[in-house]
Amino acid sequence: MSPDTLERLRSTIRDVPDFPQPGILFKDITPVLADAVLLRQAIEGMAAAFADQKVDKVVGIDARGFIFGALMAARLGAGFVPVRKKGKLPWRTRGLDYTLEYGSNSVEMHEDALAPGEKVVLADDLLATGGTAGAAVRLIQESGADLLGSAFFIELGFLDGRSKLAGSGPVHALLTF
Repeated sequence: MSPDTLERLRSTIRDVPDFPQPGILFKDITPVLADAVLLRQAIEGMAAAFADQKVDKVVGIDARGFIFGALMAARLGAGFVPVRKKGKLPWRTRGLDYTLEYGSNSVEMHEDALAPGEKVVLADDLLATGGTAGAAVRLIQESGADLLGSAFFIELGFLDGRSKLAGSGPVHALLTF
């Protein structure tokens, strides 16, 4: 991806101070989502890391990861699997509790969403402390699927969330702040 395209993506992201609570600088991606060209470029950039591999499923994390994950899945010719907040999926689930930069949470995935040996990519909008992504990685690994790696639109490098994904395949971030 060209440096000009990356800069246009970066400059379109809006900083929102003190959201969702004081001290957090939220990276608002909705201006990127609203621009058809930028959205396509973001998805192409994220999917490029796995374009030469056979991907069976893309797992997207609730909620903005659903956007990136589903579009990546379509781009890669793969199915899509949601990892949702506890109590939001209608079928039997497997779940994990985790901590994040401003609290704790739980995520779940349908117990039959992934089959052993399926080639899987994890996708989300943001890698911060790695708590949510780390929990999703564990759910994927417990299913017996083969995690090829992960793709994030944004990584907040100063929070070192990448370290929580060690041993789970390559970690790709389109933009790093």
